[in-house]
Amino acid sequence: MMVHKIISIFLLLICISADAQQYLSDDGLITFFSQAPLEDISAKNNKVSASYDLQTNKIVFQLQIQDFIFPNPLMQEHFNENYLESDLFPKSTFVGKVIQNKDGKATVEGNLTIHGRTNEIKVEGLLRKEKDKVDISAEFVIELEDYNVDIPRIVMYKIAEEIKLKVNIKLIELK
Repeated sequence: MMVHKIISIFLLLICISADAQQYLSDDGLITFFSQAPLEDISAKNNKVSASYDLQTNKIVFQLQIQDFIFPNPLMQEHFNENYLESDLFPKSTFVGKVIQNKDGKATVEGNLTIHGRTNEIKVEGLLRKEKDKVDISAEFVIELEDYNVDIPRIVMYKIAEEIKLKVNIKLIELK
């Protein structure tokens, strides 16, 4: 738990500006789903740290790869050891900016880093502010090859090349 508080403070420092309205979370949820011919794979991580600055529209997410939980422990082991190599690449981050928000429908652009590789992405989703809270949700697809994640031929029918990600984070205003 202490690591997550340190990460939250770090994210706050990245986004800090004078008189800014800062929103933080250290228990956001990111899930992924891989649909392949022989096997569907899903996992969730409910320890996602996030920061959002209402004035600058800067948004930052960070998670530890090992915090993804799978229904099958063997899948989790293979995910960490063979595919995402979480000992070498322990974190995934997103640093970006809300470029449009109309009636809660938002477009965010930024840099997503997974497996040591960074790509610019643009995602449509929801960003709603109510009182001292901001809710963020989005669904988007990434290609494993864009992040240098290799799929051995022997398991190519068990792991899809596209992964569907879902983000659901509730941030609270820092006062």
